[in-house]
This record gives sequence, C-alpha cells and structure tokens, in this order.
Amino acid sequence: MIYMDNAATSWPKPPEVLRAMTEVLERAGGNPGRSGHRLSIEAARVIYDVREEVAQFFHAADPLRVVFTANVTHALNTALLGFLDSGDHVVVSSMEHNAVMRPLRYLEQQGVFLSIVPCAPDGSISLQDVAEAMTVKTRLVVIVHASNVIGTILPVAEIAAIAHSAGALILVDAAQTAGAIPIDVQAMGIDLLAFTGHKALQGPPGIGGLVIGAGVDVARLHPLMRGGTGSQSELEVQPEYMPDKYESGTPNIVGIAGLGAGIRWLKHRGVDAIRDHEKMLTNALIDGLSVIPGVKLYGIGDSGRSMPVVSIAVSGKRVSEVGQRLDDEFDILCRVGLHCAPSAHKTIGTFPEGTVRFAPGALTTLDEVQQTIKAVERITRS
Repeated sequence: MIYMDNAATSWPKPPEVLRAMTEVLERAGGNPGRSGHRLSIEAARVIYDVREEVAQFFHAADPLRVVFTANVTHALNTALLGFLDSGDHVVVSSMEHNAVMRPLRYLEQQGVFLSIVPCAPDGSISLQDVAEAMTVKTRLVVIVHASNVIGTILPVAEIAAIAHSAGALILVDAAQTAGAIPIDVQAMGIDLLAFTGHKALQGPPGIGGLVIGAGVDVARLHPLMRGGTGSQSELEVQPEYMPDKYESGTPNIVGIAGLGAGIRWLKHRGVDAIRDHEKMLTNALIDGLSVIPGVKLYGIGDSGRSMPVVSIAVSGKRVSEVGQRLDDEFDILCRVGLHCAPSAHKTIGTFPEGTVRFAPGALTTLDEVQQTIKAVERITRS
C-alpha cells in the first residue's frame, strides 16, 4: 500500500509515538489534577512536560499559554468564538478551510463583519489587498498558513505586521504547517496559533492546541466550554488563570503523550531535513504529473513556496473515479473532492468537482512517488 494522504493525517506513526501512548497508560494512568496519588501526579507531570515541549517547538515564551484541545478545529473555535463580539470586523483569506469559515459564518449571523480577501488561483495573496481590507473596526485577521488543497504557503509574518499596524491580532491556522516547517510565534508576530497533533507533528488523532501569545489579553478571550479543571474546586465559576481557563474536563493524556513523542521524533530527525525530503518528493510529483497528457495541476508549482500537497484533475474523468481506481487497482491512497475547503476550490476554479490530492509525508519514499505517477499515467490512458 502507498499512502499519499498525509495532509489528512500522517501515517504510519513513528514507533516512538505508539510506545509513548502505551507507556503513559501503564505508568501514569491516573486523572491529572483530580487526585493526590502517584498516578495522578505522574499524569500531570507528563502533560506539563509536553506543554513545555510544544512551547519550545513553536518558540512560545510561556508554556502556560499552550492550551491543549481536541484538534485544530477546537482550537480555532476557541479563538474565534471566544474573542469576537457583535460589531467586530474580521479579515480572512479565500483559501480557508471550513474549520475557519463555518464558525466565521456563524459569527457573521451574530453581527460580526467579515471581509474575504481573494487569493490568486495559485493560492497566493496580495499584501496590498490585505492592507486595504483593514478597517478601524478590524479586531482579528485569520489566515491559513498553508492551503490544505494546493499547499501554497502564505506570508504570515508580513500579514501579522499589517494586522498589528491596524491594531488587530492575527490567528494562524497551522494545521498543514505545524511540524512541517519551522514556526516561531514570537519572531513571526503570531498572536494565536492553532495546530493539530495528528498531521506533520506525527501524533495521534484527538489532540491539538492553541498557543496564545503574550499580546493577547486572556481576560477578553472567553473559554469555549466550562467545567471541572481539577483546580479551585471550591468555586462554581471557571478559573481565570492559564491554562485551566480553557481546559475543562479530563485531558487526553494518551494523545498528549503521543504528541510529545512526535515532537521529540521530529527534533531528532530535524524539521529542516524532513522539509528537504518532502520538497524533493513534491518536485518529483510535479515534474512527473505535469508531462502526462490530460492531467492539470493546480497550485503554485514551487516546492519552496508550498507544502507537499499536489492537486490534479484528469481530463474526461471524475475525481471520484480517479481516486477509486488508484485505491482498487494500484493500492494507492489519496483524497478526492473538496477537502472541506469549498472557498479554496472556488478560488482555484475546481468547485464543485474538487481535485485529486496527493500528499506525501516524512516517511514517503521516492519510489512510492514514482509508482503514483505511473499509476496516474495508466489511468489517463484507459
């Protein structure tokens, strides 16, 4: 089997991740913060250690401002629904995932004003257009770091500077980039970074997080849900201190342990080395697919400005047919359709059919990429 769907979730997971998840249940199976016995204390220690790992990995100043969530969608909703009020103005790109657009459309119904900056068909964005979209009421700029459809990386640091000059904050959806390219929240000026653990960070599903920068007043960022935190149990109101304010309920200690192991694996392998490997695979995909008659590639066509995500269409064939044949006839797994990002597909001109998306990962080989190219060529001929 050839797995080419790492933009949806990375697979296979490093063995170290699986071991860490098993070991935490064996030696730290208590409920952190809910008891004073050794298993509870050890569970809390594991969580804090990973909180520090995440803070160091993203160059965040304060580990207590790393909030663990169920996934990146949970993190994005925490930021959007917790920060925005009726009358606020939000600037967003046209390449966003529904994890951003659906909560924003809901907030629009509640009186939040929304400006969508159109991107080019290759996914790139004009900084001038972003600047011109800002108003005196703009409170937040929301930007996907890289498209999950075509992989184009957007200039987050430059957009952050525009947001800050207008008195707004920036929220970055790093679902595709966290773990795949270096992210320094302080150097890049990122106020709110939403990430997921199960993609390039090599962790399991069910764990993500929100990194809250020092410039964010947490008194104005309301929690998405409230409940037991294991702290201040004598009170029937939510704690106001970090990170308890945003972490109600029993945490996913197994997922957190797996996330920590994934980050350590990345640090050992080297994010830059993995990035170079994935760029090589992306270039091979682009070069091989672009010369096949009837195949149309979407995106910027530059592995240095995109993630390892290559979307195509095959003339005369529905994307669902291509994907099914790749699976049934060639044992190649990819993703087809709209990828939960209809706005992005409208931007690149592939709505409502969508594309066939190939997403190699850290453990993908060049031979697997070459087999994929040959399979697409055979499908176009029959």
